[in-house]
Order: sequence, then C-alpha cells, then structure tokens
Amino acid sequence: MSIAFVPASGTPRELGLAHGRALAAPLRGFLDDGLARLNHLVREPLALQELLPSIAAYRTVIEAALPDLAEEVAGLAEGAGISEDEAWLLQLRREVIGYNRVPTAGDCTTYARTAAAGTGRAAAVPVLAQTVDLNANLDTHISVLRIARAGSPRRSLVLSFAGLLGYLGLNSDGLAIGLNLVTDGQWRPGVSPYLAIRHLLDTASSVDHALKILAGLPLASSRSLMLCDRERAVYAEICGNDIRVTEPASGEAVHTNHYLHEDFAPFDRQTAADRVSSDLRLEAAARGLAGLAPDAGAEEHFAVLSRPPVCIPDHGNIRVEHTVAAAVLFPAEGRLHLRPGDPSRSATRVFTV
Repeated sequence: MSIAFVPASGTPRELGLAHGRALAAPLRGFLDDGLARLNHLVREPLALQELLPSIAAYRTVIEAALPDLAEEVAGLAEGAGISEDEAWLLQLRREVIGYNRVPTAGDCTTYARTAAAGTGRAAAVPVLAQTVDLNANLDTHISVLRIARAGSPRRSLVLSFAGLLGYLGLNSDGLAIGLNLVTDGQWRPGVSPYLAIRHLLDTASSVDHALKILAGLPLASSRSLMLCDRERAVYAEICGNDIRVTEPASGEAVHTNHYLHEDFAPFDRQTAADRVSSDLRLEAAARGLAGLAPDAGAEEHFAVLSRPPVCIPDHGNIRVEHTVAAAVLFPAEGRLHLRPGDPSRSATRVFTV
C-alpha cells in the first residue's frame, strides 16, 4: 500500500499549492467517488450543494481563527484544480457528516510515554503511538506532509488522509500529537480538531505551550488529543466548550474512545457496543505499553498496535471503521514510523522532520 510523501515549503498559499499539485489526480478521483465517499456511508445520498451552508458556517469561524490555514486551503484548491468548496469539504468531512450518522466499530487507540516514565529505572524514550481507525477505506489516500513554513524555523511532519491539512504528527521542537474520537452530542461550527492539531504543530514548542493555544481556539467537535514531548505525556479531552487535561503520574497515558475524566463521563454519547470495544482496547493498549522496555523501538510498539483488539480488522464494510494505518512517533528524535493499512500486514516506512 502506497504512501504519498509531500514536501512543502513557503507561504501558506505555497504550502497548499504544493500539496494540491502533488495529489491533484487522487483528490479529484476521491471527490468524484460518491462525494468524497460520503455517499458510501450515509443512507440518503448527499449533494455538495446541500452541504454548502454547513461548510460556510465552519469556514467563517476557521478563517477568523486560523487565517493562515484558510489561505492554505485556498492554495490546495488552486493546486489540485478543485473548487474552494470542495477543498473545504475535504477538511470538514467528519464534521458535516456528524458523529452519529454511520455505525462505528472503533476510532483509534492512542498512547504516549515520556522520559519521566523511566523514574527509578532506565530513562524512557519519549514516544506517541496510535492506530488510525477510519471508515470510507481511507487507507487508499494516505500521505505524509513535511511542512516548512516561511518565516518560522519550526518544521512539521503531518500524517494526512485525502487532502486534510492536519491529522496527527510531530514537529522539530519535539512535540507530538495524536487523537481519539469521543462523542458528546454538542458539535457545532468551529475549528475542526484536525486543523487545530495542525495549528498546534505549526505554532507550539511544547505540551504546555500547545495546551495554552488549544484553550483559546473555538473548537468544533469533541475529541481527545494526546500530547507528548520530552517532559510530559497528557491527554486533553474536549467536551462542548470545555477541556480537561489529565497527566498520569506514571508518565504513561492511554486513551481510546470514551471520556475518562469524571467531569465529562456523563456527557458521553457512545453506544453500548462501541463502549465495549473502547474498554477492551484501552485495557489491551495499557497492558501492551506496560510490557514494553523503556527504550523500546518502533517495531516493538507496532507489535502492540498490530494485535487485536487494538487493531480493528477490515470486514469489507466501507461504512464501518477499520485500522487504516498505525504510527509510532519519537518526538525527541523527529521521526515518524508509519505502517499503512493493517499494521500486521504492512512494512514500516520512516519519515524525518
């Protein structure tokens, strides 16, 4: 399974142009495949025209809050030869379809360990690792963006799917960010978490810095963000307009798809079946991480990510999530190790910031 590598440098528009030009044919094909595959997921077919009011509402907030990324979306459209509405749809697919219109079976298992986890034994290697569980067979559209913004010494590696400007990644300051879906029933026009993550990688130098920036963003939808640097491993759960940050004393943090903070647990809208999957994966990931040596390498982490129940198999139903990639990030070293598709069946590729 292929991974498109897209190096991009320059102004926001130039970054988008490079991204769009590199993936013009795949993005056009993706948009033409049932409206970015949305119509393979929903019961009643959608048309771009009927989504435009929703897209416009999100776009208005994002343009005000993150003008550089809005300009990059414009560059993506120009480079790929698609309309700006189509480029914005690629950023907002998850938001415009909502969290409850299609069945779910998983939606990422994420863990992080920082150097503090080595207290009393050998110092641990900071690491963030996760599976990426998505519907719509997005393992056919995996890319890695290497971003060098004009005027900034900071560089980023971003794992992307089908034209997204952000998903998960790390930057040259030693900050890594992953994510999990959590559902609170309070989604609204705002900055999508994917674009928020990209903004944090562009602008934040540490976990502490990222959390301060995150608190000031008008976020659109519920997620849990896993953040890791050399000193801290935390998860920040988003519910409505509130954020709760948890930093385990062990230096090891694990998250799946239900709220762990007691303040947010009453707002969880996960189905009973999904909660069973989330609980099983949480337990398995915590057990797997605890069993790894402090200096475990990428292949040892992939062994944890490749085993069920953490790895969600593809049962051939495009509407249901399966593991479309697994990533192991070493923020202090600026390396992203990636296995596309089912990680138990694919080889590792390594990208450096």
